[in-house]
Amino acid sequence: MRLAVRGTDGKPVHPPGAVGVVVQSPADYWHCYRVRFPDGFEASFHRQELSILSHFKQPGAGGALAEYDLGHVIYRCVVGSRAYGLDTESSDTDRRGVYLPPAELHWSLYGVPEQLENAATEETYWEIQKFLTMALKANPNVLECLYTPIVEHATPLAREMLGMRQGFLSKLVYQTYNGYVMSQFKKLQADLRNHGQVKWKHVMHLIRLLLSGITALTEGFVPVHVGEHRERLLAVKRGEVAWGEVEAWRLELHRRFDEAVVGTKLPERPDYGGANGLLIKARRSMVVLP
Repeated sequence: MRLAVRGTDGKPVHPPGAVGVVVQSPADYWHCYRVRFPDGFEASFHRQELSILSHFKQPGAGGALAEYDLGHVIYRCVVGSRAYGLDTESSDTDRRGVYLPPAELHWSLYGVPEQLENAATEETYWEIQKFLTMALKANPNVLECLYTPIVEHATPLAREMLGMRQGFLSKLVYQTYNGYVMSQFKKLQADLRNHGQVKWKHVMHLIRLLLSGITALTEGFVPVHVGEHRERLLAVKRGEVAWGEVEAWRLELHRRFDEAVVGTKLPERPDYGGANGLLIKARRSMVVLP
């Protein structure tokens, strides 16, 4: 932990540097990791409040993005509200991408981190194998990276990856997107019952995720920009739409999602062979012979 861990009474229960185990990871940018400490105490933290122990132990590393050579970044794009078309004057610019480390670094005693982050600049880069693995699992964050309309940097290898992006789409989109939204709405309903309020920004993004998933199944691509849904989604974000209306919209989208997966032309599974071939090609390109 980068900060002191506090209990429900606000008093410190673990000092900075305490070690815990992640027992629940979020599927999006806006939620927290659930961490369990050796004494059984659990708490939620944003990613920037955590350090990965294996990275911290690496000499001179610590997981800080600035301490790695960004020349190894092969793909950089903008996601989040600016890519969705939901940005306002105060919106941050969220950058995501892929980095490909040299073979010597990958084979070294210290290895390479699966993910590089800089919370101050809202940047995250995944090591290529991690990125491809998540794409094959229909991770919404990663699929949006492949389909965002805002690409700032792409090497020839990254452009090849973008060219095969449809191969990452399969019926797993239904399981991943729909299942996540349903579980999150159950939590939101509990928040409404217990606290009388919900985080409307999260509600908006869940609805957006359903809209995106339906299009992926029916049209074979992941829509990142929300297009005609912008004003209605922003009204949800501002809390201007009654919960009953939001719930009715969600249920209608779930119904359409169920219909879409029945009629979709997407395969049962993504193109594992194509992804593996790209990864091997990427690894070979980073080998420097003596």
